[in-house]
Amino acid sequence: MRIWPIVLVTLLLFTVCKPDVRAQRAGNNEPIRVGVLHSVTGTMSFSEQSVIEATMLAIEEINAAGGVNRRQLVPILRDGASDGETFARKARILIEEDKVDVIFGCWTSASRKSVLPVITEHNHLLFYPVQYEGMEQSPNIVYTGSAPNQQIIPAINWMRKRYGEHMFLVGSDYVFPHAANAIIRDQLTSVGGSIAGEAYVLLGDTLVSGIIDEILASGADVIVNTLNGDSNIAFYEALRARGVTPSHIPSISFSITQTEYQIMGEELLKGDYLAWTYFQQIDSEANQKFISAFRNRYGADRVVTDPMEAAYIGVHLWARAAAITRSTDPVSVRSVIGGLSMAAPQGPVSVETRNQHLWKSVYIGRFAANDDIDILWSSPKPVRPLPFPPYRPRQSWEYFLQGLYESWGGAWTNPGITEAQP
Repeated sequence: MRIWPIVLVTLLLFTVCKPDVRAQRAGNNEPIRVGVLHSVTGTMSFSEQSVIEATMLAIEEINAAGGVNRRQLVPILRDGASDGETFARKARILIEEDKVDVIFGCWTSASRKSVLPVITEHNHLLFYPVQYEGMEQSPNIVYTGSAPNQQIIPAINWMRKRYGEHMFLVGSDYVFPHAANAIIRDQLTSVGGSIAGEAYVLLGDTLVSGIIDEILASGADVIVNTLNGDSNIAFYEALRARGVTPSHIPSISFSITQTEYQIMGEELLKGDYLAWTYFQQIDSEANQKFISAFRNRYGADRVVTDPMEAAYIGVHLWARAAAITRSTDPVSVRSVIGGLSMAAPQGPVSVETRNQHLWKSVYIGRFAANDDIDILWSSPKPVRPLPFPPYRPRQSWEYFLQGLYESWGGAWTNPGITEAQP
C-alpha cells in the first residue's frame, strides 16, 4: 500500500523540523505540529489508510497556500494499531511528547472513546471524521462525520418502506454496532417494525457461518450491517456462498465505503445498499476539485469516500479557525469553530455551535457496476446534527453506554467474552 512513504516522510519532517513549542505559542514562524492518529496496522488499517492520505492531502494544500498564519504544518503520524488502548497511549504521546496543537484521527467509536479521556485531561482538541452512533457531545471533539439522524435513522426509514420492517442486525462486537442497533430497535418499535435477529462477531473476526444460518432462519426482510474492517469480506463471502443475494435479502451497510467496494468487488456487494453523507459521484465543482487533487497525489484509479472527505474538511476547518483566532491553542480554536461554514465536496457544511457536529446532507446509494455507486436518494438540504437520538432521554443513552463499558471490563470493545451480551 502507499502508507509507508507517508510514514517515512512524516518521520523525516519530525526529525528535521523540531519546533520549539513555546516559540510556536509566541506567534513566530516556527512550524506547527499536528497529530494524525489512525490505524496503520491491524484489522482497521483496511479502512483507515485512505483517511490518512486524505488528511495529508489537506495538510499539503494548506502548506502550499502559505500555511496557517504564515507557519507550515508538520504532520506527526502515530499508529493506533486497531486497538483502543494503543490509541489512548499514542494520543498521550502526541500531546505530551510530540507537542501537537491538534489531533486528526480515530475511526471506530472504541478508539474515539478511548482517546476522549486523554483529550479531556489535557483540554486538547480532536477532529473525528467518521459517522458514529451519537450519544456523545464533548467540547474537546469536533465531529465531522455524521450523527445518527444524518445516516442511520433516514437509511432505516428508506429501507423499511421499500423492503419491509423485519430486519436482522449484524455487527462487530464493540460500542458503535451495539449502540447503532439499539437506535434501530427503538426506531422500528416506534413504527411497528421488528428485529428478526441480532448477532455480533469480535472486531476483525471471520467466524460468520453461524450468523448466516440465523439470517436464513429468521425470515428477515433486510440485513443491517455494522461490521467494521475486514470482517466484511468474510461476511459477504459467506452470504454469497449460501445463495443470499440482494434480490433475496438486501443489506444496507453503515461502515463500508467505496474504498472497501473497490477491494471486495462486485461479486460480493453489487446490488446492496449503503448510506453516507458523501459519495464521490456528487456533481459539484468543489467535489471535482477534491477528487482531482487526491488522484493527482495518490493515483488516477483511486476512489474517495465519506470518511476521507470528512477528514479532509476537518483539517481545513481547523486551519480556518486557527487563522481567525491567530492561534493554534486548542482552547482558542474551539472558541471560534462553532458556526464556521465551507463549501465542502459534499456540499455546504457548517459547524453546529451547540454540539460541534456538522450540518450535512444525507445520501443513500447502491453498489453498481465498475466499482461505482448509484445515488438513489438525498436529503433536500443539509440536516441539523442531533447526536442524541430522540427515542430515549440523553441520560438513558448515557446509562446504556456505561452498561456496555462495564460489561466489557472497562473497555469499549468486547475483549473476547461473548456469552452474555447486553
